[in-house]
Amino acid sequence: MKKVLFIAILVGFFDTCLANEIKIYYNKNLSQVEFAVNEIEIALTKQGHVLKRFSYNQIPSKLRGNSIFLFLKEDTFLLQQLKLDNNSALENLKDEGFSLQVMSNASCVVANDAAGLLYGGLELAEQISIVGINNVKPVTQNPYMEMRGTKFNIPLDVRTPSYTDMSDTAQQNIAEMWNMDFWKEYIDNLARYRYNYISLWNLHPFPSMVKVPKYSEVALNDVQQSTTQFKEMYPLTGNGYDAPEILDNVKILKSITIDEKIDFWRKVMAYGKSRNVDFYIVTWNIFTNGTFGKYGITDHFDNEITTDYFRKSVEQLVLTYPDLAGVGLTTGENFNEANFVQREDWAYNTYAKGVLDALEKQPDRKITFIHRQHQTGALDIADKFKPLIDNENINFIYSFKYAKAHVYSSTKQNYHENFVSDIKDRGDLKTIWTLRNDDIFYFKWGSPNFVREFIKNIPYDVSLGYYYGSDQYVWGREFLSLVPETPRQIEIVKHWYQWMLWGRLGYNPNLDNTRFTEIISIKYPNVNAKQLFDAWQDVSLIYPLTTGFHWGALDFQWYIEACQSISGAANTPSGFHDINRFISLPPHPESNNISIPNYVKSLLSNKEMNGITPVEVYNKILAYSNSAIKAVETMPTNGDKELALTINDILTIGYLGNYYGLKIQAAIDWQLFLETGNLENKKKVEKILNEAVYYWRLYASTASAVNSNPLWTNRVGYVDWKDQFSKGVLYDLTVTGSAINPFNFPITKGGTILEAEQGIVEEGTINTEIKNFTGSGYVEKPQVTLNYEAPNDGYYIVEIRYGMKAWVKQQDIPILINNKEQNSLQCYATGGENNWVWDRLVVKLIKGNNTIHLKAGSVFRLDHINVIPFYE
Repeated sequence: MKKVLFIAILVGFFDTCLANEIKIYYNKNLSQVEFAVNEIEIALTKQGHVLKRFSYNQIPSKLRGNSIFLFLKEDTFLLQQLKLDNNSALENLKDEGFSLQVMSNASCVVANDAAGLLYGGLELAEQISIVGINNVKPVTQNPYMEMRGTKFNIPLDVRTPSYTDMSDTAQQNIAEMWNMDFWKEYIDNLARYRYNYISLWNLHPFPSMVKVPKYSEVALNDVQQSTTQFKEMYPLTGNGYDAPEILDNVKILKSITIDEKIDFWRKVMAYGKSRNVDFYIVTWNIFTNGTFGKYGITDHFDNEITTDYFRKSVEQLVLTYPDLAGVGLTTGENFNEANFVQREDWAYNTYAKGVLDALEKQPDRKITFIHRQHQTGALDIADKFKPLIDNENINFIYSFKYAKAHVYSSTKQNYHENFVSDIKDRGDLKTIWTLRNDDIFYFKWGSPNFVREFIKNIPYDVSLGYYYGSDQYVWGREFLSLVPETPRQIEIVKHWYQWMLWGRLGYNPNLDNTRFTEIISIKYPNVNAKQLFDAWQDVSLIYPLTTGFHWGALDFQWYIEACQSISGAANTPSGFHDINRFISLPPHPESNNISIPNYVKSLLSNKEMNGITPVEVYNKILAYSNSAIKAVETMPTNGDKELALTINDILTIGYLGNYYGLKIQAAIDWQLFLETGNLENKKKVEKILNEAVYYWRLYASTASAVNSNPLWTNRVGYVDWKDQFSKGVLYDLTVTGSAINPFNFPITKGGTILEAEQGIVEEGTINTEIKNFTGSGYVEKPQVTLNYEAPNDGYYIVEIRYGMKAWVKQQDIPILINNKEQNSLQCYATGGENNWVWDRLVVKLIKGNNTIHLKAGSVFRLDHINVIPFYE
């Protein structure tokens, strides 16, 4: 009996093992497919399955158990064996497309090429993660946009800078550009997001990437960074990055020869190819950074030596990198006195001839040539570059800045209309679109509806695709988090949702919101995914709603996360966009928004209005902001750090949205007062602006708890939320003649209040003169120790509610946790002598008793400390 029972148990055990075992058959020589198989294995392993790998030519005549097949459509024998040879879904497959077919106990991915198998395999892996291997649904997809890329301003070296180098983001990432681990993680995630190329943008990359015959001394060894004290602003044209004070004060970040650099970039490009991610090098012109005037090279278009040097550099770039997919150029930034014809002649004699020279030596080589349509005419360029257009080995395409510097403005754009008309008339020309995000650097963004509509509105018939990125930010490794991972995350992982949306919806804009909700549920399994999806989508619309109404087209004219531009574009000394600028700056031309002056004029004259009124705009902004805040402010994080930071970002954007909504509302009443002199409007301005002040400070305090600030940028200078509170936000009250009377900060729910007066008051005076405190009083000039009993080890928000003398702009308060010094709490203007606000630190606490010690000066009043669980 025991023997029979043992055999039954054993049989059951083997049946269970067999049920959990999945066999996969594929071509192991295709690296793109190998990557997809790895993703499938990760998904299966998480669900308790074991994946067994086999070559596609090892398929047995009889299959037992669950099986997965990834193979090319050209493998007709497999199609017949799996009875897929007459499947209509396979008839219209394009390159990079796939068909996922489901049969009894088998899932099959069929494609025309390895890239299609990669994307089909990723789709299968995702479905397994969502519904399990037994519930996979068949689907056939082809890429909507052929080219889906990233725009990456690459800071190679202080001697070969990008347009973005005069900024914190570039300076923090120079060394990272020479880190293979960075590029592997970056490329892997681009593949997951369905991007298929990277464009590296640099003023003059050649000295850091190639050895040029006749100009060998130009090639640069080592990677250098300047140690100078940079100025806040440099010319927006990219000049001055080679000033003596910059180049004479350097340190070596990496000792490396030019030959080792070449080997490095060959490996990076080869790795990209293994993930179906091509590389392009794009330049601005004429810049000669890194040449140091050797051989008589200058930045003058009529210098024959310069022309020859550039031609040979381009040729060498193509010859040196066999996996380089293309080169691109701009003829607009630094051409001195050259006219249009001279610029295009120079571009042809350097870049075009350099590519043609390389193809003479490599006649089987295919290359893409990108000419930016920037300060130049498309048809004239086509005439000049006709030999390239006619060359069957060269894919000559344009690049056009589709939405100026702000894709997050309107889903409809109109700047391209004349350009599109020109190239349509030719009939043989295509373009890719530069999609600039100079809006979102700090916070996690995610609105599938916006991206989907934006992409579908791009004129399809002349489009090959797009590249998405920034001129004011380097999307390398993040450096702003005050609670970073080790090592720090790369930016496209930190901002995974935003980057995934632009890749996935470029590949398939019909991917619905159900799928994105499911992806969120996988990422954050312990929350209501639909609720988080909706809140995230709502709050993300704050960016386009605000920028679509307040349209500073170029990057130096508007940066929404700081309400800032250069001073000339703001009409204020600080660059802050005050209430008057919200009146004078018109809306985006395709937003259908009515400007405040036009609205007030029509309102007062009782004229009919066609379009979206400012009242509708601010009501939408406030509705989306408050809806998102309400949805997530009590959402449990269950110890999930990334979820906690995502919720914090949603709250932060929500507070910023409330600020902008109220500011627009106040601007309407301010314009009405200016037009009519009605004091009731002026009273409304005072009330509304004081509420706006409250929300800006809430925004700054919430954001700065987990993010480093200020941030030095190359387009709008220093971004400092706290300094801007005094210089800009409060200035709105001054400029409108309003009294400053901001709201007191409420007590954040979910924490434990430690009243200052109930702690160990080592120095200071307990007082009750200033009202709206909590508990029985507050401590002036405090040196206080408080005790907190933490339920678990983990990270907690220490929220310090305080008041300060009105004239104090900023004060750093040292905080000790269990006798260990933390980052100082950066307290700053409260808005009023009698006002209570809070600022935060994220600290690590141990289970059990913890001491929190604070010491401040005579200008400081401590009400309480609120300790709020954040993440484990």
